Amino acid sequence: MPLSKISTITLNTGDEMPILGLGTWKSRPGAVEHAVEFSLKNGYKHIDTAAAYGNETEVGQGIKASGVKREDIFLTTKLDNPDHTRPEEALQDSLNKLNTPYLDLWLMHWPAPMTKDGKSADKSHNWIDTWRSMEELYRDNPDKVKAIGVSNVSVEYMAKLLSDDRKPGVDKDGKVVPKVVPAVNQIELHPSCVQQEILDYCANRSIVLTAYSPLGSDKSPLLKNPIVLQLAEKHKVQPANILISLQANRPFVTVLTKSVTPERIISNRKLIDLTDAEIAELHKIYETDKFRACRPTWTGWGTLGFPDVVTEP
Repeated sequence: MPLSKISTITLNTGDEMPILGLGTWKSRPGAVEHAVEFSLKNGYKHIDTAAAYGNETEVGQGIKASGVKREDIFLTTKLDNPDHTRPEEALQDSLNKLNTPYLDLWLMHWPAPMTKDGKSADKSHNWIDTWRSMEELYRDNPDKVKAIGVSNVSVEYMAKLLSDDRKPGVDKDGKVVPKVVPAVNQIELHPSCVQQEILDYCANRSIVLTAYSPLGSDKSPLLKNPIVLQLAEKHKVQPANILISLQANRPFVTVLTKSVTPERIISNRKLIDLTDAEIAELHKIYETDKFRACRPTWTGWGTLGFPDVVTEP
């Protein structure tokens, strides 16, 4: 079915998630409020933020200013690394800042508990225990959290999470309930960071991937890549539309765009259908040009078993 006819994808919870969303990473306070308001007034239905971005309050203000009904918006935020030991309080903090009674999706930002200053690993806490706490909060507070998931999780880490042999959970009424399979795994995806292995692994388990940084980065060389430029000219769209549409054309994938400029917010909404041959051509970029835009700088990265979500060139 053409992308123009598809606007959502069904999560394993049964809820619908918009294929296209507005990301707010690196969107500064002030600008992000207006970007959220403008995007919602112009057809966007999904807003993505995180406690670590430091802009949840402004995102909430933008949602309110838009006048769009809360039930017509899919809202995602994330548990910050220093909050692994206090997920319940962190959840409420996010709800308060966003000025919303519930989240459509709450993600563990990284499977990496950090110290309070956010600069080094907290070796005393296991991220699987954080997921257990998120599961309990999800089960006990269906009015606050509609779905839970993870972010920046590799095949190795997802396998650890799904193979966790703990006993099934018990809800507040004493009923035994199964372990929760993440609804979403949000990771970096673009032609220089294809990550087909994790996409296939998650799709086989009905876990949707959300692609962040689909352009590669703010000043990505992908926007000037000859293959991207040729396809943009062929389809009479901007290079950014090709890169965003690439992810939207992949099964079990939703995609986040990011801009605070009204013209680009509107332009980025245009999704086009790419043929299998065009998708394969774009993915060939990975053979000669591999990179990742998001690389953590905290102490312990690469030495304490944190996931590396793309093979280094």
